[in-house]
Amino acid sequence: MSNSPITLTVNILDRDYQVSCPPSEQQALIQSARYLDEKMREIRSKGSVVGTDRIAVMAALNTSYELLDSSERLKEIDQGAESLLDKLDKALLKYQN
Repeated sequence: MSNSPITLTVNILDRDYQVSCPPSEQQALIQSARYLDEKMREIRSKGSVVGTDRIAVMAALNTSYELLDSSERLKEIDQGAESLLDKLDKALLKYQN
């Protein structure tokens, strides 16, 4: 199978865009385009932002916030799991001795 980039057409807010990507990333690109299209449509339907450029910027800001927020929550979960593992290790050492 070739690793050469392929060109896909994605539709975002009723406009077609040609995007190149490796074949292995095709589904992720399609899902990303659908997600962005949904977010932009939500913003447009609220009517508080006018213009495709502004809608795109607001969608990008919202998506960036979601990504950073999720990343922070994952760090907290990871720290909590690490703390639990430390406690388990200490408890197991106590019972092994």
